[in-house]
Amino acid sequence: MTTRRRLVALATGSAMLIGGAVAVTTAAPAAAIPPESHCGTEASGSGNNGFVDHAQLTRTLQSIERTTRGEVDVEVAGLSTQGREIYTARVGHGDTVLLVQSQIHGNEMHGTEALLALLRQWGGSTPEAQALRDAVTIVAIPRLNVDGGELDQRQDATTWDDVVAAFPQLEGVQPAWNYNARVGGFDVNRDFNPDLDYVPQPEDFPGDSADTGWYITPESQTVRDVYRGLEGEFGTVDYFVDLHNQWSCYATEDLEHMSPLSISARFIADPAEFGDWPKFDYDASRRANVAVYEALQTRGGSGFGDLTLYPQDTNLPGTALGSFALRGSATVLFETSSQTQYDGMKRNGMLRAQIEVGLGGLVDAVADGSIADLDPETYESIPQRVYLPAD
Repeated sequence: MTTRRRLVALATGSAMLIGGAVAVTTAAPAAAIPPESHCGTEASGSGNNGFVDHAQLTRTLQSIERTTRGEVDVEVAGLSTQGREIYTARVGHGDTVLLVQSQIHGNEMHGTEALLALLRQWGGSTPEAQALRDAVTIVAIPRLNVDGGELDQRQDATTWDDVVAAFPQLEGVQPAWNYNARVGGFDVNRDFNPDLDYVPQPEDFPGDSADTGWYITPESQTVRDVYRGLEGEFGTVDYFVDLHNQWSCYATEDLEHMSPLSISARFIADPAEFGDWPKFDYDASRRANVAVYEALQTRGGSGFGDLTLYPQDTNLPGTALGSFALRGSATVLFETSSQTQYDGMKRNGMLRAQIEVGLGGLVDAVADGSIADLDPETYESIPQRVYLPAD
């Protein structure tokens, strides 16, 4: 069966079409996905496949700070349950601020590698880098879930007993829905709340994915504290970008190409459901995603022109993206292929590069002001992704 016929058969048989417009793509055909790629159903523990571990991350950040002569300022923002440092790296001194985090899920590693490369670029001595630093301030959390990264698992290493010790009012309460009792640890990206001062209450639990989180994990607390500090400094955190990984088995709507990257601006179905958040600005989020889209379309070629939209019928107020959007940040989700690191090193290099191109394009558009000229309605023309299950 040819690649084209196989894609059509799979899509007709069992794929769910999210909906949306079809876009013309120019990248390589679906056969570019290697046969050893998987669909995200495997257990963790595959090894880091060349990605930096925590000790290497520490040394790399120290090296970047040193070689950029302090233009990239590295700090410890918090500690994980197992005592590992959660770093921030800050570059630039402009009036517009972008907060970028990676690896909130421990086995989603490509964004971390891309951020390390971009920090070197942004902190460089070129005229372009100096102009960018004059225009924007970028604060990066290169690896948020440092324990999950070492364990090569989605969750952090926090137990429910750890939570009860920190919040005694939760004694005897059923554990949160996002706690994995089998392996231990939380899906940290369901632990956010637009109220940065929120205190968890017994009646909140177990909760569900359609509601807000509680800030009960050290990772979410660290991001909250960084975000709060930037709000105090800038008034509003203008942009928030979250770097994730998705399964390998998504295609563009025309079924001609596999989609190695999905992006999104939409995480809140009804902002009024969660209170009065007057700074919520969906058009700003859409323009930010259009900047990413256009940067990748301009690059074109295998893996760069085939990005799609993450499902647009989501309601995820407990994610960092959902909560911070309510507070007025323009939000961008990156979902890069291959969360369990089963691809070879050559393809991993391409997956990291697409984040560098897309995120770099967003930062450039913010720095030169061209993002204000982008039409948010262009966002609606980005093709939806289609799930293609394995044979």
